[in-house]
Amino acid sequence: MAKANQKIAMNPSENIAYDKLVLSQENVRRAKDGVTIEQLAEDIGRRKLLQSLNVRPVLDGNGEETGTFEVPAGGRRYLALGILVKQKRLAKNEPIPCIVNRSATTSVEEDSLAENVHRENLHPLDQFRAFKALSDQGLDVEEIAARFFVSAATVKQRLRLATVSPKLLELYERDEIRLEQIMAFSISDDHVRQEQVWERISKNSNMQEPYYIRRLLTETTVRADDRRAVYVGAEAYEAAGGVVLRDLFEQDSGGWFQDAALLEQLVFDKLKADSEAVRADGWKWVEAAISFPYGHTSGMRRVYAERAEMIAEEITRYDAAKAEYDDLDAKYAEMEEPDEAIESKLDQLGAELDAFSDRPQVYDPAQQAIAGAFITLAASGQLQIEAGFVRPEDEARVETDEDDEEADGEDRDASQADDDGANGVVVNGRSVSGASDGAEEPEDEGIKPLPDRLVFDLTAQKTLALRNALANDVDIAFVTVLHALVLQVFYRFAKDSCLEVSLTSNSFGQVQGLAETPWAKEIAERHEAWDRDMPDSNKLWDFLLGLDEASRKALFAHCVSLSLNAVVEAWNKRPGALAHADALAATLQFDMVAAGWEPTVDNYLGRVTKARIVQAVREARGEDSAQLIDHMKKDLMAREAARLLEGSNWLPEPLRLDVDEAVANAGETVTDDKPDDAGRDGDAAELPAFLADDAAPSSEESETIAGDETNHLQAAE
Repeated sequence: MAKANQKIAMNPSENIAYDKLVLSQENVRRAKDGVTIEQLAEDIGRRKLLQSLNVRPVLDGNGEETGTFEVPAGGRRYLALGILVKQKRLAKNEPIPCIVNRSATTSVEEDSLAENVHRENLHPLDQFRAFKALSDQGLDVEEIAARFFVSAATVKQRLRLATVSPKLLELYERDEIRLEQIMAFSISDDHVRQEQVWERISKNSNMQEPYYIRRLLTETTVRADDRRAVYVGAEAYEAAGGVVLRDLFEQDSGGWFQDAALLEQLVFDKLKADSEAVRADGWKWVEAAISFPYGHTSGMRRVYAERAEMIAEEITRYDAAKAEYDDLDAKYAEMEEPDEAIESKLDQLGAELDAFSDRPQVYDPAQQAIAGAFITLAASGQLQIEAGFVRPEDEARVETDEDDEEADGEDRDASQADDDGANGVVVNGRSVSGASDGAEEPEDEGIKPLPDRLVFDLTAQKTLALRNALANDVDIAFVTVLHALVLQVFYRFAKDSCLEVSLTSNSFGQVQGLAETPWAKEIAERHEAWDRDMPDSNKLWDFLLGLDEASRKALFAHCVSLSLNAVVEAWNKRPGALAHADALAATLQFDMVAAGWEPTVDNYLGRVTKARIVQAVREARGEDSAQLIDHMKKDLMAREAARLLEGSNWLPEPLRLDVDEAVANAGETVTDDKPDDAGRDGDAAELPAFLADDAAPSSEESETIAGDETNHLQAAE
């Protein structure tokens, strides 16, 4: 006859008074971890015990029960109950649910260990969903945080994670997506878009990094720190129906404005309103735009506001306040002990005198009637008003014999402008050629020559940076002008100078973003500082004679620098002038890297072919880095290349300068274009985890040269 399997009998549960329980010294948990005892006590006080204590009877010498029970498993709950007893929130003899083990088939240590080892922590996804369920039940974020002893920010993050597409959460539950990736997807509430992004990157492990997921989810958005977003403001944007994407897990500078078209419309509407307000001040015209091209005020005279004169009553009050201040100040200086009443009165009089000094500046109404203002957005997003510009057609003009010659020159300029805009587009009334710059050209094997338009844009930046460097070196500026003059006097028809000594100054307005470069800003600040000091034309000579030598030299260097032109134009071959520009740069020890130029998507990488991008990374960081990006699509390749080239000191060919060659060729007749340099080798860049199979050492960051505040003597120092 077969023996029947013995059935398992559970240990009985009993309610035992708390004062009959003692903590077992054999409990294996010694180190504190997780929720503190105090927090556990608060939780038990709110919801009572969710789990019984595991106890064993304490026996006397004869093996009889003493009525006391030790707690080998559940020690933290026992201690938490003890806190409630001390707080008089729990009676000492309150019955506590316990599981009593009298069989002694296992040791105390084994039971204590088993309780902790066999317990499995909650899956994070279950926690996300549980927080979401509590929120749906009506508990707010603060209440949930208080009940589970976490921060409100943690609760918000968990609730945000629970809103990710259910399909992606299922993949996370099966460990096919990492938590960091789910966190990245939570930046958007659009489940369809989330799933589209995953479909795009799921087959390529190199593209599954969280930062790249965020980039794809925000590629059609506008960052909240963009000048347009700052100008409009998140509150106005959301009031108009816009949605702001925010990342609860990373610093996002305020998030991303999802509807770029709506934001653009709000910017234009607000600019229009601000323009009307400015025009109401009495200006003849007001032009508004998000940004204007560099040199947009070229050819216009500028008038400046003057401090308003004080009327008779104000003069009387000023004199009285000044006299009273001087008397009190003299009296206070003779006192041995401080007097708070006199100090307070001096502060009051000082503030009143300052108010007289800080009088508002006003424009002459007659000048306002013929002048206008430009309104644009500064990089910080603040409204920027440039006022007092008089257009040539609004000037009172006297007919001269030179008008015919000027008309001929204007015809030539117009003809050239027609050529420039023949294949371009017109923006804000300006012809902008190269409309196909953003389009990716068909890839052929080998490296194509750089587009003429890109060479023009790059050398325009080089020209402005060279101008800025020349303006700060008076001696070289004099030598440069002398060189140009000697060429004209001793070498008939010689044009091998980069100076246009007639002071024709090209503004390069068709180059987008040129006004935002540090060189353009420094030149503009220096020019305006001098412009404010200029007297009427009939007093200019005496003004110049009255300047000290250093100021005259600084003004001379500034004027000379504005004539410098090192731009390469396909239609205007002038190899001698360009060779002279390189020789001048070498003498100035000028370098575009030191001037602060770095390749970006906007100024280079987004405007060349993929082969050029790979070549740039190869020259700067080596073949290994180039191979890491050569499989990417162009938009991603350009962005990654920009990051890899940071601090590499790499320059495209039009911006490179071979110092020795430039100096050697300075006096030679140049018949051909200067050949391209072989490139600059840089240390291998530090690559992100998703790009690097083997981590490469990072290069040292190149030093940046910070400019001091500009003033009249700057170029002479």
